[in-house]
Amino acid sequence: QMQLEESGGGLVQAGGSLRLSCAASGAASGRTFDNAAMGWFRQAPGKEREFVAAIFQLGRYTYYEDSVKGRFTISRDVAKNTGYLQMNSLKPEDTAVYFCAAGFFRGAVQRGENYDYWGQGTQVTVSS
Repeated sequence: QMQLEESGGGLVQAGGSLRLSCAASGAASGRTFDNAAMGWFRQAPGKEREFVAAIFQLGRYTYYEDSVKGRFTISRDVAKNTGYLQMNSLKPEDTAVYFCAAGFFRGAVQRGENYDYWGQGTQVTVSS
């Protein structure tokens, strides 16, 4: 079983920045952090969970939801078993609980049901 733990959330003013981290631990045979697809999702109060960004195929590719393109950057440090989401130019509509997820699949990285492991989430609040 892989465990994921997010950190780095908080309260920030509009236009500010935050960097979220996702620390991974544990691994099943053949399923390690470096060969997992890693995604970030978010859920605002009263709304469904939505895809934010993903990094996959051994980190060669990234994919972003349209509203965060050019503002958010997903990355990972395999040596530290940690993924990151750098969030710049934050807007009040980015306010949500942010979750990281990891999975071993070939398919749409924006589909949450494809991911096997999830963290507990970290709150991001952007004030106007």
